[in-house]
Amino acid sequence: MSTIKLQLNIGTKTLPNPVGVASGTFGYGSEYEKLIGLEHLGGLYTKAVTLEPRPGNGIPRIIETPSGMLNSIGLANVGLDAFVRTKLPYFKTLKCPVIVNVAGSSADEYLRLVEALEEFDEVWGYEINLSCPNVKKGCLAFGSDPAQVETLTASLRSRTAKPLIIKLTPNVTSIGSIARGAEQGGADAVSCINTLLGMVIDIRKKRPVLQNMTGGLSGPAIRPVGVAAVYNVARSVKIPVIGIGGIMTASDAIEYLLAGASAVQVGTGTFVDPGIPEKILSGIETYMKEEGLADMGSFHRFIT
Repeated sequence: MSTIKLQLNIGTKTLPNPVGVASGTFGYGSEYEKLIGLEHLGGLYTKAVTLEPRPGNGIPRIIETPSGMLNSIGLANVGLDAFVRTKLPYFKTLKCPVIVNVAGSSADEYLRLVEALEEFDEVWGYEINLSCPNVKKGCLAFGSDPAQVETLTASLRSRTAKPLIIKLTPNVTSIGSIARGAEQGGADAVSCINTLLGMVIDIRKKRPVLQNMTGGLSGPAIRPVGVAAVYNVARSVKIPVIGIGGIMTASDAIEYLLAGASAVQVGTGTFVDPGIPEKILSGIETYMKEEGLADMGSFHRFIT
């Protein structure tokens, strides 16, 4: 068959391929540059940036669970000023799109962050983190109310023409309605899902293992939840959906694409094997050739 097309449009820009790396699992890219060809990534979704530096939650803040892990990092990051000073120069050297994950405790913080980053060409676009299950203040309230999502998205839309991606939480009653709020506010895409809220208890100490009590569950254990969420969201909105959750193999990613995703992000999998994104991309390309699929939209005609 003719050459397949792996590119996809998000707003006014184009991702070179559908396989990116998820925020919070890949640092700022430099941590992996000797382990993986960053130029092969469809998108590097950075560790979240907040207005002020955050030390994050106390330790322990990560624990393995059956088929996954529970994390309670608490958005630990260097803050906006240090991000601009120490991280953005590195992004200029990268050949893959850099999508900055933005998080805040108020609408004003989100707006100030985007406004401050707008002047930098190395910022390809934004992923707005409205769902932070392991942060006690902020984020979650925004991501669980369709009206608030629409209002905040519209405010952000008025401040940038760059791709605007809203990251959705699964910890809601109707994820489709949240996605519609993002679309109505002017989002170019939505990514789903963020981690599921979870807890692990030490039965000898008789208390939760994580110092923050609860954390976000990720890894293969949540993949069926993520696939179902993408199926729901893709039929609730017309904008692209980026699937996240438990993707370890090309087959996992293809499940998301068949469910309605236009792209995927690999998160916890890179802790196991940093080369997973490249292997998944190769597997998707092989599958498309075997199945006679011409482009990323071709996946969407099978499951209705």
